[in-house]
Amino acid sequence: MLKVTRELNIPVSKQSRPLPYDVVALVLQGGGALGAYQAGVYEGLHEAGIRPNWLAGISIGALNAAIIAGSQEGERVQRLRAFWETICAFSIEWPAGEGLANALPFAFDITSIRNALAATRALVQGQPGFFKPRFPSPLWSPFSGNAATSFYDTAPLHQTLERFVDFDRLNSGEVRVSVGAVNVRTGNLVYFDTAERRLGPKHFMASGALPPGFPAVEIEGEHYWDGGVVSNTPLSRVLSGEPRDTLTFQIDLWSARGRVPYDMMEVSSRQKDIQYSSRTRTVTDQVLRMQKMRRALQRTIEKLSDADRGDPEIRDIAEMARERAYNIVHLIYQTKIHEGHSRDYEFGLSAMRAHWQSGLDDIRRTLADPRRLDPPSLELGIVTHDVHRRD
Repeated sequence: MLKVTRELNIPVSKQSRPLPYDVVALVLQGGGALGAYQAGVYEGLHEAGIRPNWLAGISIGALNAAIIAGSQEGERVQRLRAFWETICAFSIEWPAGEGLANALPFAFDITSIRNALAATRALVQGQPGFFKPRFPSPLWSPFSGNAATSFYDTAPLHQTLERFVDFDRLNSGEVRVSVGAVNVRTGNLVYFDTAERRLGPKHFMASGALPPGFPAVEIEGEHYWDGGVVSNTPLSRVLSGEPRDTLTFQIDLWSARGRVPYDMMEVSSRQKDIQYSSRTRTVTDQVLRMQKMRRALQRTIEKLSDADRGDPEIRDIAEMARERAYNIVHLIYQTKIHEGHSRDYEFGLSAMRAHWQSGLDDIRRTLADPRRLDPPSLELGIVTHDVHRRD
C-alpha cells in the first residue's frame, strides 16, 4: 500500500496528521504557459507537507510532473522555478519589456500589451530551452518529415529536460508518473507509465507535441502527438485503475464555464476553454456508478452462506466490492481580464510569475479549511471540492 508522508521540518505544517488515503495524486492538465499555475499549486502543497505519490499529466502538465518526480524532495520547488524561468526567458529584448513595464505607475498598467508582446515573441522567436522556429517554414519546405509537418523544432526541450530531470530518480518507483499522448496512426490515447516501463525525455515531449506547432515524437516505431488532442485531463487514469482510497488534487488550466463571446477574439478564447477543459463530472459520475455497484455486490455477498463466502472467487469479489473513498480537490485557473486567446503561449516572465502566484494563493486558500482533505461518508463514496465554484 502506498503511503503519504509529511515532513516535520516544514514551518507551515509543524504538527501534521497522516492522510487516510492509499493514493495522493496530482493531476495536471495541459495549457502551455498557463502551466506555471500548477507549479504554484505544487509549491503550496509542498509547504503544507503534502507529498503526492502519483503524478499524472498531459502536455505542460507532463513536463511539470517530470520536474517534480525527477528531483530530490527538497529541491522540487526550486527546480520547477528554474525550469519556468528558463523557458520564459527571451534572448532578444522587445520594447515595453519587463524593465519598462515595471517602472511605469499603476495608472499606466500595460499588462495586456506586455503579454501580447510575449505571445508575439514566442511565435516569432520561439522560447529558449523549449522550441525554436523552423527556417524555412514547413509551408515552403522542400523536405519531408518534421521539417514539413511542424512550425517549430523542440530539440531545445530535450536538452532542458535532461538538464532539470534526474530520470533515474523519476523511474525509481518513489513516485508513480503517468503521461498521456495520442498515437498519430491509430488516434488512440495512450499513457506512458513508470509502473509499466522506463520513461525518458521523449515520452514527456510526446505528451506535449501539440500539432501543427510541434512535431510528432517517434517512440518504438510509433509517432505521438499531445494527449490534449483527445483528452486534456488525465483524471480517469487515476480513478479507473485498481480501486484504492484516493485523494486527488486536480489542477485545471481551462474553465468549462464562461460567458458568451462578444467578438471574434473572445470566440477563439472561449473555444479553447471548452475544447481543453476537463470532463470531471463525467468521470465522477462513473465513479458514483461503480460505488453503487460495489454496494449491490456487498448486499448480495451478505446473503450467501459462510461456506460460499469462503470460496476464493467470492473473496476476490468481496475485496473488489470493498468501500472506497475518493476525494477530488479541484482547482481551476481563473482567466484574468487582461488575458486573451493567446494566454497559453504568453511565455513572458511577468505572466509566468502571476500565474505561479495565483496557483499558490488558490491552494493556500483551499488548504485553509482542513475539512477539504477528509474522506467522504461511506454512503456518498466520493466528494469534490472547488474553491472557485459558485453554486
